[in-house]
Amino acid sequence: MPKIRHARTKKPPEGFEDIEPTLLEFARKMKDAENEPHEGKRRVESLWPIFRLHHQRSRYIYDLYYKREAITKEVYEYCIKHGYADGNLIAKWKKPGFERLCCLRCIQPKDTNFGSY
Repeated sequence: MPKIRHARTKKPPEGFEDIEPTLLEFARKMKDAENEPHEGKRRVESLWPIFRLHHQRSRYIYDLYYKREAITKEVYEYCIKHGYADGNLIAKWKKPGFERLCCLRCIQPKDTNFGSY
């Protein structure tokens, strides 16, 4: 959850106001996912929506800075520092070949046991 700005915290850098509505929308969705009832679900199943939103929010910041170059370095570092994006997750995406490895893993067929027929 992003930190709440108070009078004593540093003002966000120029350009942050352009992405702030989207980040607030992610925060609203995150709060809804946290308050969603989890009866009848396994513990990990109730956490999946939260992890998905966390991943989407970090990917949004990553795409803005590295792919589209729509935000400055100051805005990017501000987002990392104040918890709007996960720096460790973004570090994985910056590694060369990450997209290729992800796609290969996704298309590999699962082990099936055809001998049981």
